[in-house]
Amino acid sequence: MSMLGFEAHHDGSPLYLQDGPVPLGGTTRVRVRTWAGGSSAGTDGTLDGGRPAAVERVWLRTVEDGEARFTEARRLELPHGADGWDWWEAELRAVNPLARYRFLLTETGGSVLWLNAAGVHSQDVPDAQDFRLSVAEAGPDWAAGAVMYQVFPDRFARSAAADARPAPDWAVPADWDAAVEYQGPDTALQFFGGDLDGVRERLDHLAGLGVEILYLTPFFPSASNHRYDAESFRRVDPLLGGDEALIRLVQACHERGIKVIGDLTTNHTGDTHEWFRTALADPGAAERSFYYFDTGGGYESWWGVPSLPKLDWASDGLRREFVEGPKSVVAHWLAEPFKLDGWRVDVGNMTGRLGAADWNREVGSLVRQTALEARKDALLVAESTNDAAPDFQGDAYHGSMSYASFTRPLWAWLTDGTAVNFFGSPLPCPPRIPASQFVAEYRDFAAAYPWNVRLHSLVAIDTHDTARAATAMLPGGQAVAAVLSFTLPGMPTVFAGDEFGLEGMNGEHSRTPMPWDEPERMVQDLRGLYSALGALRREAVLRTGSLRWLHADGGTLAFVRELAGTTALVVATRDEADIVFPAGLLPAGLFQAGLLPAGAPADTGAALAVGRIGLSASGDGGTRLRAAGPAAAVWLLG
Repeated sequence: MSMLGFEAHHDGSPLYLQDGPVPLGGTTRVRVRTWAGGSSAGTDGTLDGGRPAAVERVWLRTVEDGEARFTEARRLELPHGADGWDWWEAELRAVNPLARYRFLLTETGGSVLWLNAAGVHSQDVPDAQDFRLSVAEAGPDWAAGAVMYQVFPDRFARSAAADARPAPDWAVPADWDAAVEYQGPDTALQFFGGDLDGVRERLDHLAGLGVEILYLTPFFPSASNHRYDAESFRRVDPLLGGDEALIRLVQACHERGIKVIGDLTTNHTGDTHEWFRTALADPGAAERSFYYFDTGGGYESWWGVPSLPKLDWASDGLRREFVEGPKSVVAHWLAEPFKLDGWRVDVGNMTGRLGAADWNREVGSLVRQTALEARKDALLVAESTNDAAPDFQGDAYHGSMSYASFTRPLWAWLTDGTAVNFFGSPLPCPPRIPASQFVAEYRDFAAAYPWNVRLHSLVAIDTHDTARAATAMLPGGQAVAAVLSFTLPGMPTVFAGDEFGLEGMNGEHSRTPMPWDEPERMVQDLRGLYSALGALRREAVLRTGSLRWLHADGGTLAFVRELAGTTALVVATRDEADIVFPAGLLPAGLFQAGLLPAGAPADTGAALAVGRIGLSASGDGGTRLRAAGPAAAVWLLG
């Protein structure tokens, strides 16, 4: 039986960092909770049932100017073992812009433990997974934990005006209900003709799902359907309706309380971009320095794709044009009349990096400075497909679009062995893993993010660059995945079409035109589920509350999100389950609040449930979970 829920715990949420933001040189109180344990411990440092022994002393270990320091924490004057827990507090001083810290604990019986952001360890650990507290201003409050909806404009909706626009020369036109070309030469050329007015006309759909942020993939003119090969960063593609269509869309979104962020490619342009054409035509042009040209006229490109020439961020001219000052590309779209609310930066992990050159952090800092000068509450997130934490320490982008900590292990936990593109891996499908490994990978990859960065990072079960969750997961798995996306820290992200159960085995295959008013193309109507999740996400505890794992074993996992006076319990299972959680593991308030009638199966009382799942009191003071196949539920207490 997994005993995660009895481990010592700390994170960056208000329960544990009660003083909020801290300036450089300032101090803040940090708290940690430990299981009160019992009167004696076994030789392995645990009590009967696997619970840890009582903790006798706690030290806060910080790194100040590169050197470790220890400060003993005091036990708070609360009833010993209140709710089964002791609370400890120490003072942390932000000597450096990024404060790094962990805790040293000694238990009854002499065992020594370390607590860092990845969990509890019986041996000393490197600093890499220490808790982190950045003195940099966090991302905007409106974005922390907000529901995001991703739209690929060519495939979302066509307005009547789209019918009057002829297809461009590069395009292979397709009817809205045509099959998507997802491999071969026509993949990037297949043109369905969705436009921004089409998005605007469907905003009631987004509002009904509880969407708070609309994320548009690129709207710049280009010679492809994905538009990551921009011809210019200074105008909206006329095929999408031009500049005026974007202005109308953003205004309509703002009237509904929906923010809008764009998609900016800082790593490369298209080979038809006005800068690149000038650079090719005139080796003496200033724009020549924007790219990596060799003496023979060749040039560097993204992954060797010649239509995507790579930008050289050593160029002062490129910096002035793209990221510096109120006239830059970054600032242009955040200001009147467009008034975007922020940016998602494409391939942020590769921007400014080539061989020995590495301008990545400097570029990120410049994007941040300019964006916040143009719009003080702008949101800035960047793509980083693997271990993103080293590039996201709170001083540049507010959050990441990464797959390592959530999407990849989620697919592996919920896979049924269907062959899909597993994030570029040579594996034919995700490797099936138990819940314990899902949690271990989640914690390992999320550990090195400051807490506020986690709250402003995308939590996606799929995107326009991946297979669809409905294809990658076992039947019923997408609904369970959606519940996890909407209840874990970060910004739950819905790729347009998830609510219709759309399928696809890779990113291109997933870009299916929306099946508006075509029930025969709706694989599964999940609009009710996503609407309920969007409404549930308004609960403050699910937006900024702490995350404490309770159980992860085989096909079942459980966790709580907590704020003062409020708890959300989340239980999910991929298989049939009949498990008894020991006394003290789940919040006692479940029974005190009458949500789970003692001694009777309770499949009611949950704020939200998918599949057949219920909790009831067991005879030994524990709680019995019973579920039939993929299922998940959320209970709110307080």
